[in-house]
Amino acid sequence: MIGAQALVASLAGAGVDVCFMNPGTSEMHFVSALDSVPAMRGVLALFEGVATGAADGYARMAGRPAAVLLHLGPGLANGLANLHNARRARTPVVVIVGAHATGHARYDAPLQSDIEALARTVSGWVHTSGTPRDLAQDAMRAVAAAQAGQVATLVLPADVSWSEGGALAPARPVGGAPVVDHGQVSATARLLAAGPAAMLLLGGAALTERGLRAASRVGAATGARLLAETFPARMERGAGVPGVERLAYLAELAEAQLAGLDHLILAGARSPVSFFAYPGRASDLAPGPVTVLAEPDQDVEAALDALADEVAAGVAPALTPAAPPPPAEPGPLTAISLANTVATSLPEHAIVADEANTSGFALPMALAAAPRHTLLTLTGGSIGQGLPVATGAAIAAPHRPVLSLEADGSALYTIQALWTQAREQLDVTTVLINNAAYAILRMELARTLAGHGGAGQPGERASRMLDLSGPTPDFTAIGTGLGVPATRVTTVAELDQALRLAYAEPGPHLIEAIVPPVVPPPSGTAW
Repeated sequence: MIGAQALVASLAGAGVDVCFMNPGTSEMHFVSALDSVPAMRGVLALFEGVATGAADGYARMAGRPAAVLLHLGPGLANGLANLHNARRARTPVVVIVGAHATGHARYDAPLQSDIEALARTVSGWVHTSGTPRDLAQDAMRAVAAAQAGQVATLVLPADVSWSEGGALAPARPVGGAPVVDHGQVSATARLLAAGPAAMLLLGGAALTERGLRAASRVGAATGARLLAETFPARMERGAGVPGVERLAYLAELAEAQLAGLDHLILAGARSPVSFFAYPGRASDLAPGPVTVLAEPDQDVEAALDALADEVAAGVAPALTPAAPPPPAEPGPLTAISLANTVATSLPEHAIVADEANTSGFALPMALAAAPRHTLLTLTGGSIGQGLPVATGAAIAAPHRPVLSLEADGSALYTIQALWTQAREQLDVTTVLINNAAYAILRMELARTLAGHGGAGQPGERASRMLDLSGPTPDFTAIGTGLGVPATRVTTVAELDQALRLAYAEPGPHLIEAIVPPVVPPPSGTAW
Protein backbone atom coordinates (compact mmCIF):
# COMPACT_ATOMS: atom_id res chain seq x y z
CA MET A 1 0.00 0.00 0.00
CA ILE A 2 1.07 3.62 -0.33
CA GLY A 3 2.22 5.59 2.69
CA ALA A 4 -1.01 7.54 3.08
CA GLN A 5 -3.13 4.38 3.24
CA ALA A 6 -0.86 2.88 5.89
CA LEU A 7 -0.98 6.13 7.86
CA VAL A 8 -4.76 6.52 7.84
CA ALA A 9 -5.45 2.84 8.55
CA SER A 10 -2.93 2.74 11.41
CA LEU A 11 -4.35 5.88 12.99
CA ALA A 12 -7.87 4.45 12.86
CA GLY A 13 -6.63 1.17 14.29
CA ALA A 14 -5.09 3.04 17.21
CA GLY A 15 -8.42 4.70 18.04
CA VAL A 16 -7.63 8.03 16.34
CA ASP A 17 -10.62 7.69 14.05
CA VAL A 18 -11.67 11.33 13.55
CA CYS A 19 -9.57 13.77 11.53
CA PHE A 20 -10.51 17.43 11.26
CA MET A 21 -8.99 18.92 8.16
CA ASN A 22 -8.43 21.75 5.74
CA PRO A 23 -6.28 20.00 3.14
CA GLY A 24 -4.38 21.20 0.08
CA THR A 25 -2.53 19.70 -2.86
CA SER A 26 0.18 18.05 -0.75
CA GLU A 27 -2.43 16.15 1.26
CA MET A 28 -4.52 14.70 -1.58
CA HIS A 29 -3.25 11.15 -1.10
CA PHE A 30 -4.29 11.31 2.57
CA VAL A 31 -7.73 12.54 1.47
CA SER A 32 -7.97 9.78 -1.14
CA ALA A 33 -7.14 7.17 1.50
CA LEU A 34 -10.39 8.03 3.34
CA ASP A 35 -12.24 5.99 0.71
CA SER A 36 -10.18 2.88 1.44
CA VAL A 37 -10.31 3.32 5.25
CA PRO A 38 -13.98 3.90 6.13
CA ALA A 39 -13.19 3.66 9.85
CA MET A 40 -11.62 7.13 9.64
CA ARG A 41 -14.14 9.98 9.78
CA GLY A 42 -13.00 13.08 7.96
CA VAL A 43 -14.52 16.40 9.06
CA LEU A 44 -13.95 19.38 6.79
CA ALA A 45 -13.39 22.88 8.19
CA LEU A 46 -13.28 26.07 6.15
CA PHE A 47 -10.40 27.50 8.16
CA GLU A 48 -7.48 25.80 9.86
CA GLY A 49 -8.20 27.47 13.21
CA VAL A 50 -11.58 25.73 13.20
CA ALA A 51 -9.96 22.36 12.49
CA THR A 52 -7.38 22.69 15.29
CA GLY A 53 -9.92 24.02 17.79
CA ALA A 54 -12.38 21.25 16.95
CA ALA A 55 -9.66 18.64 17.48
CA ASP A 56 -9.06 20.19 20.90
CA GLY A 57 -12.76 20.06 21.83
CA TYR A 58 -13.12 16.50 20.56
CA ALA A 59 -10.15 15.21 22.54
CA ARG A 60 -11.24 16.99 25.74
CA MET A 61 -14.57 15.15 25.63
CA ALA A 62 -13.48 11.83 24.10
CA GLY A 63 -10.45 11.41 26.35
CA ARG A 64 -8.35 10.24 23.41
CA PRO A 65 -6.45 12.03 20.62
CA ALA A 66 -8.05 13.57 17.58
CA ALA A 67 -6.13 14.11 14.36
CA VAL A 68 -5.99 17.31 12.36
CA LEU A 69 -4.69 17.59 8.78
CA LEU A 70 -3.17 20.90 7.62
CA HIS A 71 -1.57 22.18 4.42
CA LEU A 72 2.10 23.11 4.62
CA GLY A 73 3.54 25.86 6.82
CA PRO A 74 0.89 28.53 6.10
CA GLY A 75 -1.91 26.09 6.94
CA LEU A 76 -0.21 25.21 10.21
CA ALA A 77 0.30 28.91 10.93
CA ASN A 78 -3.43 29.53 10.47
CA GLY A 79 -4.14 26.83 13.06
CA LEU A 80 -1.52 27.80 15.64
CA ALA A 81 -3.74 29.95 17.88
CA ASN A 82 -6.03 27.07 18.80
CA LEU A 83 -3.11 24.66 19.02
CA HIS A 84 -1.72 27.10 21.60
CA ASN A 85 -4.98 26.71 23.53
CA ALA A 86 -4.76 22.92 23.18
CA ARG A 87 -1.20 22.97 24.53
CA ARG A 88 -2.26 24.97 27.57
CA ALA A 89 -5.16 22.54 28.10
CA ARG A 90 -2.80 19.55 27.84
CA THR A 91 -5.09 18.16 25.14
CA PRO A 92 -3.88 15.13 23.14
CA VAL A 93 -3.85 16.24 19.50
CA VAL A 94 -2.05 14.61 16.56
CA VAL A 95 -1.27 17.22 13.91
CA ILE A 96 -0.37 16.00 10.44
CA VAL A 97 1.11 18.70 8.22
CA GLY A 98 1.60 18.00 4.54
CA ALA A 99 4.91 19.14 3.07
CA HIS A 100 6.41 19.44 -0.39
CA ALA A 101 7.87 16.27 -1.86
CA THR A 102 11.40 15.68 -0.60
CA GLY A 103 13.06 16.40 -3.92
CA HIS A 104 10.95 19.52 -4.51
CA ALA A 105 11.96 21.31 -1.30
CA ARG A 106 15.30 22.51 -2.68
CA TYR A 107 13.59 24.61 -5.35
CA ASP A 108 12.12 26.98 -2.73
CA ALA A 109 8.60 26.93 -4.21
CA PRO A 110 6.22 29.69 -3.00
CA LEU A 111 4.74 27.61 -0.16
CA GLN A 112 8.08 26.32 1.14
CA SER A 113 8.70 27.17 4.82
CA ASP A 114 10.25 25.77 7.99
CA ILE A 115 7.31 23.67 9.17
CA GLU A 116 9.17 22.10 12.08
CA ALA A 117 10.10 25.51 13.50
CA LEU A 118 6.47 26.61 13.42
CA ALA A 119 5.31 23.33 14.94
CA ARG A 120 7.72 23.54 17.87
CA THR A 121 6.01 26.70 19.15
CA VAL A 122 3.02 24.58 20.24
CA SER A 123 4.15 20.95 20.06
CA GLY A 124 5.85 18.73 22.60
CA TRP A 125 6.82 16.25 19.86
CA VAL A 126 7.79 17.04 16.25
CA HIS A 127 9.06 14.70 13.52
CA THR A 128 9.32 14.67 9.72
CA SER A 129 8.69 11.26 8.23
CA GLY A 130 11.32 10.09 5.74
CA THR A 131 10.04 6.90 4.07
CA PRO A 132 6.69 5.19 3.41
CA ARG A 133 8.02 2.14 5.29
CA ASP A 134 8.44 4.17 8.50
CA LEU A 135 5.40 6.44 8.16
CA ALA A 136 2.85 4.40 10.12
CA GLN A 137 5.40 3.69 12.87
CA ASP A 138 6.11 7.43 13.05
CA ALA A 139 2.36 8.04 13.39
CA MET A 140 2.13 5.58 16.29
CA ARG A 141 4.98 7.45 18.00
CA ALA A 142 2.99 10.66 17.50
CA VAL A 143 -0.14 9.10 19.00
CA ALA A 144 1.80 7.85 22.03
CA ALA A 145 3.34 11.31 22.49
CA ALA A 146 -0.06 12.97 22.27
CA GLN A 147 -1.53 10.60 24.84
CA ALA A 148 0.94 12.04 27.33
CA GLY A 149 -1.09 15.28 27.16
CA GLN A 150 0.53 17.32 24.41
CA VAL A 151 0.32 18.35 20.78
CA ALA A 152 2.32 15.97 18.58
CA THR A 153 3.12 17.10 15.02
CA LEU A 154 4.05 14.73 12.20
CA VAL A 155 5.29 16.39 9.00
CA LEU A 156 4.30 14.36 5.93
CA PRO A 157 6.23 14.99 2.68
CA ALA A 158 4.05 14.41 -0.36
CA ASP A 159 6.29 11.70 -1.84
CA VAL A 160 6.28 9.77 1.43
CA SER A 161 2.49 9.90 1.22
CA TRP A 162 2.14 8.82 -2.40
CA SER A 163 4.91 6.20 -2.63
CA GLU A 164 4.38 2.47 -2.21
CA GLY A 165 6.03 0.51 0.56
CA GLY A 166 3.79 1.55 3.43
CA ALA A 167 2.94 -1.00 6.11
CA LEU A 168 0.44 -0.99 8.96
CA ALA A 169 1.74 -0.35 12.46
CA PRO A 170 0.11 -1.35 15.75
CA ALA A 171 -0.60 1.15 18.49
CA ARG A 172 2.12 1.54 21.08
CA PRO A 173 1.30 0.70 24.71
CA VAL A 174 0.87 3.79 26.83
CA GLY A 175 1.22 3.78 30.59
CA GLY A 176 -1.05 5.69 32.89
CA ALA A 177 -0.21 8.98 34.55
CA PRO A 178 2.67 8.74 37.03
CA VAL A 179 1.53 8.03 40.58
CA VAL A 180 2.27 10.63 43.24
CA ASP A 181 4.68 9.40 45.88
CA HIS A 182 2.85 8.53 49.08
CA GLY A 183 5.36 10.55 51.04
CA GLN A 184 4.16 13.66 49.24
CA VAL A 185 0.57 12.85 50.15
CA SER A 186 1.52 12.30 53.80
CA ALA A 187 3.52 15.53 53.90
CA THR A 188 0.49 17.41 52.59
CA ALA A 189 -1.70 15.70 55.20
CA ARG A 190 0.66 16.76 57.99
CA LEU A 191 0.64 20.32 56.66
CA LEU A 192 -3.17 20.42 56.77
CA ALA A 193 -3.20 18.87 60.25
CA ALA A 194 -0.86 21.58 61.51
CA GLY A 195 -3.68 24.04 61.01
CA PRO A 196 -2.41 26.84 58.74
CA ALA A 197 -4.97 28.70 56.67
CA ALA A 198 -4.59 26.57 53.55
CA MET A 199 -6.16 26.37 50.12
CA LEU A 200 -6.28 23.60 47.54
CA LEU A 201 -5.92 25.10 44.04
CA LEU A 202 -7.43 22.54 41.66
CA GLY A 203 -6.68 22.10 37.97
CA GLY A 204 -6.69 19.50 35.21
CA ALA A 205 -7.94 16.10 36.37
CA ALA A 206 -8.71 17.48 39.84
CA LEU A 207 -11.85 18.99 38.25
CA THR A 208 -13.42 15.67 37.30
CA GLU A 209 -16.26 14.43 39.51
CA ARG A 210 -13.87 12.06 41.26
CA GLY A 211 -11.32 14.80 41.89
CA LEU A 212 -13.91 17.30 43.11
CA ARG A 213 -15.50 14.80 45.51
CA ALA A 214 -12.13 13.96 47.05
CA ALA A 215 -11.14 17.63 47.33
CA SER A 216 -14.49 18.44 48.92
CA ARG A 217 -13.91 15.76 51.57
CA VAL A 218 -10.50 17.27 52.35
CA GLY A 219 -11.99 20.74 52.66
CA ALA A 220 -14.85 19.55 54.87
CA ALA A 221 -12.50 17.72 57.25
CA THR A 222 -9.66 20.24 57.48
CA GLY A 223 -11.23 23.61 56.76
CA ALA A 224 -8.97 24.08 53.75
CA ARG A 225 -10.55 26.32 51.13
CA LEU A 226 -11.01 25.12 47.55
CA LEU A 227 -10.46 27.09 44.36
CA ALA A 228 -10.27 26.03 40.72
CA GLU A 229 -7.91 27.39 38.08
CA THR A 230 -9.26 30.33 36.07
CA PHE A 231 -9.74 28.59 32.73
CA PRO A 232 -10.07 24.81 33.14
CA ALA A 233 -9.87 22.58 30.09
CA ARG A 234 -12.80 20.55 31.43
CA MET A 235 -14.70 20.86 34.69
CA GLU A 236 -17.77 19.11 36.03
CA ARG A 237 -20.33 21.51 37.46
CA GLY A 238 -23.91 21.83 38.63
CA ALA A 239 -26.26 19.85 40.82
CA GLY A 240 -24.86 16.67 42.30
CA VAL A 241 -21.17 17.57 42.25
CA PRO A 242 -19.18 19.73 44.71
CA GLY A 243 -19.25 23.38 43.75
CA VAL A 244 -15.89 25.13 43.50
CA GLU A 245 -15.34 28.78 42.65
CA ARG A 246 -12.77 29.62 39.96
CA LEU A 247 -9.77 31.90 40.42
CA ALA A 248 -10.68 35.36 39.10
CA TYR A 249 -9.28 36.62 35.81
CA LEU A 250 -8.44 40.09 37.15
CA ALA A 251 -5.42 40.18 39.44
CA GLU A 252 -7.12 42.43 42.02
CA LEU A 253 -9.98 39.99 42.47
CA ALA A 254 -7.66 36.98 42.50
CA GLU A 255 -5.58 38.62 45.24
CA ALA A 256 -8.75 39.07 47.29
CA GLN A 257 -9.64 35.38 46.86
CA LEU A 258 -6.16 34.36 48.01
CA ALA A 259 -5.91 36.86 50.87
CA GLY A 260 -5.39 35.51 54.37
CA LEU A 261 -3.79 32.25 53.30
CA ASP A 262 -0.75 30.80 55.01
CA HIS A 263 -0.22 28.05 52.45
CA LEU A 264 -1.29 27.17 48.90
CA ILE A 265 -1.48 23.49 47.85
CA LEU A 266 -1.48 22.71 44.13
CA ALA A 267 -3.44 19.72 42.82
CA GLY A 268 -3.06 19.55 39.05
CA ALA A 269 -2.82 23.34 38.82
CA ARG A 270 0.00 25.76 38.17
CA SER A 271 0.92 28.34 40.79
CA PRO A 272 -1.28 31.40 40.09
CA VAL A 273 0.06 34.38 38.14
CA SER A 274 -1.68 37.43 36.69
CA PHE A 275 -2.62 37.17 33.03
CA PHE A 276 -0.82 40.42 32.21
CA ALA A 277 1.66 42.70 33.91
CA TYR A 278 0.39 46.01 35.27
CA PRO A 279 2.46 48.89 36.61
CA GLY A 280 2.98 48.56 40.34
CA ARG A 281 1.34 45.13 40.62
CA ALA A 282 2.97 41.77 41.30
CA SER A 283 2.81 39.08 38.62
CA ASP A 284 3.12 36.21 41.13
CA LEU A 285 -0.22 35.88 42.93
CA ALA A 286 0.81 33.16 45.40
CA PRO A 287 0.30 34.72 48.85
CA GLY A 288 2.97 32.63 50.59
CA PRO A 289 4.51 29.14 50.58
CA VAL A 290 3.36 26.74 47.86
CA THR A 291 3.25 22.94 48.15
CA VAL A 292 2.68 20.65 45.16
CA LEU A 293 0.45 17.68 45.92
CA ALA A 294 0.33 16.57 42.28
CA GLU A 295 1.72 17.98 39.04
CA PRO A 296 -0.65 18.30 36.04
CA ASP A 297 0.91 15.25 34.36
CA GLN A 298 0.58 13.03 37.45
CA ASP A 299 -2.41 10.99 38.63
CA VAL A 300 -4.12 13.90 40.37
CA GLU A 301 -7.36 12.04 41.11
CA ALA A 302 -5.55 9.23 42.92
CA ALA A 303 -3.49 11.74 44.90
CA LEU A 304 -6.63 13.55 46.05
CA ASP A 305 -8.30 10.25 46.94
CA ALA A 306 -5.28 9.23 49.00
CA LEU A 307 -5.18 12.61 50.74
CA ALA A 308 -8.91 12.42 51.50
CA ASP A 309 -8.54 8.90 52.92
CA GLU A 310 -5.74 10.13 55.17
CA VAL A 311 -7.32 13.33 56.53
CA ALA A 312 -11.05 12.81 55.93
CA ALA A 313 -11.87 9.15 56.51
CA GLY A 314 -15.63 8.76 56.76
CA VAL A 315 -16.27 12.39 55.72
CA ALA A 316 -18.72 12.88 52.84
CA PRO A 317 -18.28 15.49 50.13
CA ALA A 318 -20.54 18.52 50.05
CA LEU A 319 -22.65 18.16 46.90
CA THR A 320 -24.41 21.06 45.21
CA PRO A 321 -28.20 20.84 45.57
CA ALA A 322 -30.33 21.50 42.53
CA ALA A 323 -31.31 25.15 42.88
CA PRO A 324 -31.42 26.96 39.55
CA PRO A 325 -31.81 30.73 39.77
CA PRO A 326 -35.32 32.16 39.63
CA PRO A 327 -36.53 33.26 36.21
CA ALA A 328 -34.93 36.49 35.10
CA GLU A 329 -36.89 39.69 35.39
CA PRO A 330 -38.78 40.28 32.13
CA GLY A 331 -37.54 42.98 29.83
CA PRO A 332 -34.49 43.76 27.68
CA LEU A 333 -31.51 41.46 28.02
CA THR A 334 -28.58 42.32 30.27
CA ALA A 335 -25.50 40.26 31.04
CA ILE A 336 -27.14 39.12 34.30
CA SER A 337 -30.56 38.29 32.88
CA LEU A 338 -28.90 36.43 30.00
CA ALA A 339 -26.94 34.26 32.46
CA ASN A 340 -30.02 33.45 34.54
CA THR A 341 -32.07 32.60 31.45
CA VAL A 342 -29.34 30.29 30.18
CA ALA A 343 -29.23 28.55 33.59
CA THR A 344 -32.99 28.01 33.93
CA SER A 345 -33.29 26.41 30.49
CA LEU A 346 -30.09 24.30 30.50
CA PRO A 347 -30.73 20.62 29.70
CA GLU A 348 -29.36 17.83 31.87
CA HIS A 349 -25.81 16.72 31.05
CA ALA A 350 -25.16 19.53 28.60
CA ILE A 351 -21.67 20.48 27.48
CA VAL A 352 -21.10 24.22 27.91
CA ALA A 353 -18.33 25.83 25.84
CA ASP A 354 -17.85 29.26 27.38
CA GLU A 355 -16.12 32.04 25.45
CA ALA A 356 -18.58 34.77 26.45
CA ASN A 357 -15.75 36.87 27.94
CA THR A 358 -16.93 40.11 29.61
CA SER A 359 -20.62 39.50 28.91
CA GLY A 360 -20.32 36.13 30.63
CA PHE A 361 -19.19 37.42 34.00
CA ALA A 362 -22.47 36.33 35.63
CA LEU A 363 -22.52 32.84 34.10
CA PRO A 364 -20.41 30.95 36.70
CA MET A 365 -22.71 32.00 39.55
CA ALA A 366 -25.89 31.41 37.55
CA LEU A 367 -24.81 27.92 36.45
CA ALA A 368 -23.42 26.83 39.83
CA ALA A 369 -26.59 24.94 40.83
CA ALA A 370 -28.01 24.41 37.35
CA PRO A 371 -28.50 20.87 35.99
CA ARG A 372 -25.31 18.82 35.87
CA HIS A 373 -23.05 19.88 32.99
CA THR A 374 -19.48 19.82 31.70
CA LEU A 375 -17.69 23.14 31.25
CA LEU A 376 -15.03 23.79 28.59
CA THR A 377 -13.20 27.13 28.71
CA LEU A 378 -10.66 29.27 26.88
CA THR A 379 -7.51 27.69 28.29
CA GLY A 380 -4.77 29.64 26.54
CA GLY A 381 -6.41 33.04 26.20
CA SER A 382 -6.23 32.97 22.39
CA ILE A 383 -9.73 33.95 21.35
CA GLY A 384 -11.64 32.20 18.62
CA GLN A 385 -11.67 28.90 20.50
CA GLY A 386 -15.32 28.64 21.56
CA LEU A 387 -17.13 27.78 18.32
CA PRO A 388 -14.53 25.22 17.17
CA VAL A 389 -14.29 23.57 20.61
CA ALA A 390 -18.08 23.24 20.70
CA THR A 391 -17.98 21.67 17.24
CA GLY A 392 -15.44 19.04 18.25
CA ALA A 393 -17.21 18.33 21.54
CA ALA A 394 -20.48 17.67 19.69
CA ILE A 395 -18.77 15.09 17.47
CA ALA A 396 -17.17 13.39 20.49
CA ALA A 397 -20.42 13.28 22.48
CA PRO A 398 -23.26 13.12 19.92
CA HIS A 399 -25.90 12.21 22.52
CA ARG A 400 -25.26 15.27 24.70
CA PRO A 401 -26.57 18.77 23.92
CA VAL A 402 -23.84 21.38 23.44
CA LEU A 403 -24.33 25.03 24.39
CA SER A 404 -21.78 27.44 22.97
CA LEU A 405 -21.69 30.83 24.70
CA GLU A 406 -19.77 33.11 22.38
CA ALA A 407 -18.72 36.76 22.39
CA ASP A 408 -19.10 38.72 19.16
CA GLY A 409 -15.47 39.75 18.79
CA SER A 410 -14.20 36.22 19.46
CA ALA A 411 -16.76 34.69 17.10
CA LEU A 412 -15.40 36.64 14.15
CA TYR A 413 -12.09 34.77 14.39
CA THR A 414 -13.61 31.36 13.64
CA ILE A 415 -17.23 31.97 12.57
CA GLN A 416 -16.68 29.39 9.80
CA ALA A 417 -17.23 26.70 12.46
CA LEU A 418 -20.96 27.22 11.95
CA TRP A 419 -20.66 25.77 8.44
CA THR A 420 -19.07 22.59 9.78
CA GLN A 421 -21.83 22.33 12.40
CA ALA A 422 -24.43 22.61 9.63
CA ARG A 423 -22.72 20.12 7.35
CA GLU A 424 -22.31 17.54 10.13
CA GLN A 425 -25.75 18.34 11.62
CA LEU A 426 -24.37 18.76 15.11
CA ASP A 427 -26.58 19.51 18.11
CA VAL A 428 -24.87 22.77 19.02
CA THR A 429 -26.88 25.75 20.25
CA THR A 430 -24.82 28.93 19.99
CA VAL A 431 -25.79 31.99 22.00
CA LEU A 432 -23.78 34.72 20.32
CA ILE A 433 -23.68 37.78 22.54
CA ASN A 434 -23.57 40.87 20.35
CA ASN A 435 -22.60 44.04 22.19
CA ALA A 436 -20.89 45.59 19.15
CA ALA A 437 -17.61 46.03 21.04
CA TYR A 438 -14.35 44.48 22.14
CA ALA A 439 -15.65 45.03 25.67
CA ILE A 440 -12.80 43.20 27.38
CA LEU A 441 -10.28 45.51 25.69
CA ARG A 442 -12.32 48.57 26.64
CA MET A 443 -11.97 47.37 30.22
CA GLU A 444 -8.23 46.83 29.84
CA LEU A 445 -7.73 50.25 28.22
CA ALA A 446 -9.59 51.93 31.08
CA ARG A 447 -7.43 50.06 33.59
CA THR A 448 -4.29 51.04 31.70
CA LEU A 449 -5.23 54.70 31.68
CA ALA A 450 -6.11 54.58 35.37
CA GLY A 451 -2.78 52.93 36.15
CA HIS A 452 -0.94 55.80 34.50
CA GLY A 453 -2.81 58.45 36.44
CA GLY A 454 -5.33 59.21 33.70
CA ALA A 455 -9.05 59.72 34.05
CA GLY A 456 -9.79 56.23 32.76
CA GLN A 457 -11.67 57.57 29.75
CA PRO A 458 -10.09 56.93 26.32
CA GLY A 459 -10.32 59.43 23.51
CA GLU A 460 -12.30 59.09 20.30
CA ARG A 461 -9.48 57.64 18.18
CA ALA A 462 -8.58 54.99 20.75
CA SER A 463 -12.22 54.12 21.39
CA ARG A 464 -12.82 53.50 17.69
CA MET A 465 -10.24 50.70 17.71
CA LEU A 466 -12.30 48.77 20.27
CA ASP A 467 -15.73 49.33 18.71
CA LEU A 468 -17.49 46.85 16.39
CA SER A 469 -20.21 49.19 15.13
CA GLY A 470 -20.36 51.16 11.91
CA PRO A 471 -21.27 48.60 10.60
CA THR A 472 -22.30 46.19 13.36
CA PRO A 473 -21.92 42.57 12.18
CA ASP A 474 -25.25 40.87 11.47
CA PHE A 475 -24.67 37.45 12.97
CA THR A 476 -28.19 36.25 12.18
CA ALA A 477 -27.50 36.81 8.50
CA ILE A 478 -24.03 35.27 8.76
CA GLY A 479 -25.38 32.17 10.52
CA THR A 480 -28.12 31.73 7.97
CA GLY A 481 -25.61 32.15 5.16
CA LEU A 482 -23.46 29.38 6.64
CA GLY A 483 -26.43 27.02 6.85
CA VAL A 484 -27.41 27.38 10.52
CA PRO A 485 -30.97 28.45 11.45
CA ALA A 486 -30.57 31.78 13.21
CA THR A 487 -32.69 34.24 15.15
CA ARG A 488 -32.08 37.53 16.94
CA VAL A 489 -33.39 38.13 20.47
CA THR A 490 -33.45 41.26 22.57
CA THR A 491 -35.57 40.28 25.60
CA VAL A 492 -35.54 37.63 28.31
CA ALA A 493 -38.72 36.03 26.99
CA GLU A 494 -37.36 35.82 23.45
CA LEU A 495 -34.11 34.23 24.61
CA ASP A 496 -35.90 31.67 26.78
CA GLN A 497 -38.20 30.66 23.94
CA ALA A 498 -35.34 30.48 21.41
CA LEU A 499 -33.23 28.30 23.71
CA ARG A 500 -36.01 25.82 24.38
CA LEU A 501 -36.85 25.55 20.68
CA ALA A 502 -33.18 25.02 19.80
CA TYR A 503 -32.75 22.25 22.37
CA ALA A 504 -35.90 20.53 21.11
CA GLU A 505 -34.86 20.45 17.46
CA PRO A 506 -31.93 18.41 16.10
CA GLY A 507 -29.07 20.13 14.39
CA PRO A 508 -27.30 23.45 15.05
CA HIS A 509 -28.97 26.75 15.97
CA LEU A 510 -27.66 30.28 16.38
CA ILE A 511 -29.27 32.78 18.75
CA GLU A 512 -27.92 36.31 18.38
CA ALA A 513 -28.52 37.96 21.75
CA ILE A 514 -28.37 41.74 21.76
CA VAL A 515 -26.86 42.74 25.12
CA PRO A 516 -25.47 46.15 26.12
CA PRO A 517 -21.71 46.08 26.74
CA VAL A 518 -20.58 45.84 30.32
CA VAL A 519 -19.28 49.25 31.37
CA PRO A 520 -15.72 49.30 32.78
CA PRO A 521 -15.44 50.40 36.42
CA PRO A 522 -14.47 53.94 37.36
CA SER A 523 -10.80 54.76 37.69
CA GLY A 524 -9.10 53.11 40.66
CA THR A 525 -11.82 50.54 41.42
CA ALA A 526 -11.68 46.76 41.02
CA TRP A 527 -13.58 45.04 38.22
